[in-house]
Amino acid sequence: MTITSINTGQPSTPTTATRDTPRNSLGDLGQADFLKLMMTQLQQQDPFEPMDQTAMLAQMAQFSSLAGTTAMGDTLTRISAQMETLNQTGVATQRAVAALATQVEALNAASTSSSQTTPAA
Repeated sequence: MTITSINTGQPSTPTTATRDTPRNSLGDLGQADFLKLMMTQLQQQDPFEPMDQTAMLAQMAQFSSLAGTTAMGDTLTRISAQMETLNQTGVATQRAVAALATQVEALNAASTSSSQTTPAA
């Protein structure tokens, strides 16, 4: 599909960033992509029938909400990773304490048995 520019009447060509940057899905689009799209939309609109301000504000609010939700998801992912690390550290600490307790009990048992078998002088 060719988009004809209102100003020149010539077909517009995609920008270098659009052509050279492969996209896997719509989830890869970021804030810069949204702003580029919005600016292109504003530049290409019919001056006699401009875009409804309410619709534009709704789009901006939706994008802002999406950006906040994405940031919150990233934060929760980091928190989850830190919690997992703390959990693994706690399990390792419990195992070390249990092994140390076993050694202390063995030493106490050996000490008690050797003191009972030593005759008094």
